[in-house]
Amino acid sequence: MSAIWKYFQVNEDDKSKAVSKICKSKFSRGGTNPNSYNTSNLIKHLKTQHDAEYKEFSHSGGKLQQPTLPQMLKKREKMSRDNPHAMKITEALTQYIALDDQPLSVIEDIGFRRLLSVLEPRYEIPSRQYITDRELPKLYDFVKRHIQSLLQDVSAISLTTDIWTSSVSPVSLISLTAQWVDKDFTLQRAVLHAKQFRGSHTSQAIEDVFDEMLRKWGVPKTLIHVVLRDNAKNMIKAMTDAGFQSLPCFAHTLQLVVNEGLLVQRSVTDAVAIGRKIVRHFKHSTLAYSRLEDIQLQLNQPTKRLQQDVQTRWNSTFYMIQSLIEQKRALGIYGSENELPENLAAHQWALLEKTVAVLAPFEELTRKVSCSDALASDVIPAVTVLLRILNRETDDDQGIKTMKSTLAAAVKRRFTDMEKIPLYCIAMLLDPRYKDRFFLKRQHCHGCQRNAEGVIAECEYRRAKGES
Repeated sequence: MSAIWKYFQVNEDDKSKAVSKICKSKFSRGGTNPNSYNTSNLIKHLKTQHDAEYKEFSHSGGKLQQPTLPQMLKKREKMSRDNPHAMKITEALTQYIALDDQPLSVIEDIGFRRLLSVLEPRYEIPSRQYITDRELPKLYDFVKRHIQSLLQDVSAISLTTDIWTSSVSPVSLISLTAQWVDKDFTLQRAVLHAKQFRGSHTSQAIEDVFDEMLRKWGVPKTLIHVVLRDNAKNMIKAMTDAGFQSLPCFAHTLQLVVNEGLLVQRSVTDAVAIGRKIVRHFKHSTLAYSRLEDIQLQLNQPTKRLQQDVQTRWNSTFYMIQSLIEQKRALGIYGSENELPENLAAHQWALLEKTVAVLAPFEELTRKVSCSDALASDVIPAVTVLLRILNRETDDDQGIKTMKSTLAAAVKRRFTDMEKIPLYCIAMLLDPRYKDRFFLKRQHCHGCQRNAEGVIAECEYRRAKGES
């Protein structure tokens, strides 16, 4: 094979042409008949236009040199672990496991090992223990140093913390997430910690663990602007004793509000209970679901599974009711041909439809405040709008007036002090979308305006001094 093809390649669209890898020019290979193809034009172009490459081509004698046996054997040898190319692959493999939440067992999977052997036959996949003991700690240290460098020039940090129990093992964990605004006024966030929390979850124990996490990251208490936490009394006391300003989780409070509104009306809870039994019937019977799927296809409906709710998350109950309403026709046909554990009566179907309509604003708000870019300035406007919707009487309120009034009362009770909390008020006043238009009580507005003016004045003073 001619060495000229080191500098040219065959044109994919027209095999009678060759394309220069250097200047991308096209040249004839000697005609349209493959028997007449030659490399004369290619060599001539290399000689006249690319002097250095032509000298290299001439030095090789115009032919590619066949590798020696030792060279061939060397290409088949496994790379050492400290080979630069092997180290890059190992780093990428570790990042793949960490970024995509892959189990360590993935490096032992046959398909994955075959893929890597095709991509780089010389690479020797390290063991799980090597990844666990060497590579993951090294990656953690690198990321930690990077985050610490980002936190060095920050004037204030907001934290989010929570305690939960793992679903796969009886282990309690406490988390710590940081949010801050960098010098370019861009919102940044990072999960700093997820630490095992052993023993009794007293306020003192929470405070001690919190201090330990902050010390590990070198974050002084004076840098903490506010801590977002759940509504548990031990967590509230821990943050108070530690001297932190804190705010309750808005989504968790909404959960309590909706639970009160749904559970107060017996007719609604009865209809939801029947719906839950229907969903469970299809969840536990593949034969029943197959028949329901056939009916969906006959009705030209997309085949969808009914959603099972989790009673600790009210929005999952909302999605369950929605899925039942979407499959109302299919469920009616199925119920006429097969036995269901219970059937929803016509007035119960109507009640569930009205329930979904009432809870739709709560569902939308829950999604919004659960996003990573949710803001404290959204809280007061969201509550004000919720109350306006719940207090508005319509012709469709028949059968759900008690639920609406109870939801409104729960919203007022759970969020009664929100306008007395400076953090909420100042955040809303400084947000150009809202300003002072959503206060329920005007006397709260004037006090917060004075606080906001103080914040603005301090920012201007710091800017004049050249501080961040």
